[in-house]
Amino acid sequence: MTNYLLVDFGSTYTKLTLVDIDKCEILAQTKNITTINEGIMVGYKSALKKLKEQFKKDIVFEKVLACSSAAGGLKMISIGLSRDLTVEAGKRAALGAGARILKTYSYELSERDLDEIESLNCDIILLSGGTNGGNYKNILFNAKKLSSRNLKIPIVVAGNENVREEIEEIFEKEKIEYYITENVMPKVNILNADPVRNIIREIFMNRIVQAKGIDTFRDYIDGIFLPTPAAVLKAAELLSKGTKDESGIGDLIVVDIGGATTDIHSVSKNKLKDIETRFEGLEEPFAKRTVEGDLGMRYSAISLYETVGEEKLKSYLKINSEIYTSCKIRSENIEMVPKSKEEYLFDEAMAKSAVELAIKRHSGKLRKEYSNGRYIYYQKGKNLRDVLTIIGTGGVIINSKNPKEILSAVENNKDSLILTPKTAKYFSDDYYILSAMGLLGMLKPNESIKIMKKYLKWSCD
Repeated sequence: MTNYLLVDFGSTYTKLTLVDIDKCEILAQTKNITTINEGIMVGYKSALKKLKEQFKKDIVFEKVLACSSAAGGLKMISIGLSRDLTVEAGKRAALGAGARILKTYSYELSERDLDEIESLNCDIILLSGGTNGGNYKNILFNAKKLSSRNLKIPIVVAGNENVREEIEEIFEKEKIEYYITENVMPKVNILNADPVRNIIREIFMNRIVQAKGIDTFRDYIDGIFLPTPAAVLKAAELLSKGTKDESGIGDLIVVDIGGATTDIHSVSKNKLKDIETRFEGLEEPFAKRTVEGDLGMRYSAISLYETVGEEKLKSYLKINSEIYTSCKIRSENIEMVPKSKEEYLFDEAMAKSAVELAIKRHSGKLRKEYSNGRYIYYQKGKNLRDVLTIIGTGGVIINSKNPKEILSAVENNKDSLILTPKTAKYFSDDYYILSAMGLLGMLKPNESIKIMKKYLKWSCD
């Protein structure tokens, strides 16, 4: 028996999953409140004690792997030249690395911008701008502005590679901590996200973990430490693509409905099958993550109410309820667990509203123009129309008696020009294993895929 312990330090709970690698089985799972203030090891040790009591045997861990979204997760700022191009490219790369984007800035930074950047308390600044051989003045200007504040924040430089040496001189002179990698947009509309993601992960492991007090756990783990959203995206990509030894299941979407955000992870091809299109704007990655900070079940309950509107929430409710009051109660009681039938139904109405809007924001759009006797279609953003597998995770999904009803809100789109799924098969992550399987997949991809296939079989059919 080869046991791996997989640990997820969440913003609310620290979750432990014990797996038998040889049999590809989950042996035990426990959780405990994440104890950032008292020290993260307090909550971990309490969860570990529960795990040992549940397992009722002596446990030897071959490996211990961990991810974290505690203490606000990985918080980043993206700075670029054009909002729709280099800024957006940087934002997508950062989101794919598991970050939470606090703010984006385009063109030249002002003194007011710099004041705001200092006040945001971010973990990493991503500085981009200009294609290789293209505009170089903007990134140099912003590098000088950033260096003038002597920021104690690591800066990842992923812009026009023709001015690397000048940027190095600027940051070296002011003793700024910086990391230079490949241009996140080397050519117009071409996304080059992987080098940026790798650097962000390196900084997260070596610096951010220590800054958040999680470094006390470093002696217990075996070299893998990821932001939790990056672990989920890794799991989704593995399950979709498979390996040479273990087949994947094809294009899929993961819907993660949390207290503060609704995250959508899509792993899919971008080409439409039924019509010929011309692409506009920045290319879409095969594995994409978006985060909707105004669509949450607890922290963001009021902003969800304000964003989707009372009529939308009413349309999903099967009972009479004071809608604003119910959202306010949840925003003021972030650890609230529904107990009555009415509370469950209200949570599900919130979740359906969040899913419907989040998937529309994640999806691409078509526009059509009539020319020379025929329509020409232009596509901007990602095509999800042909995705057939939807996997739901998050407390409201796992605790629902009918998760399919929540997840099928991805199909609630009457606009034929928005590229949301048309029909799909639905699964729920009943064992909360996606982040754990993303971690496991870093070392044991075949076993990770086998376990996901085995434990995600609780479909919503």
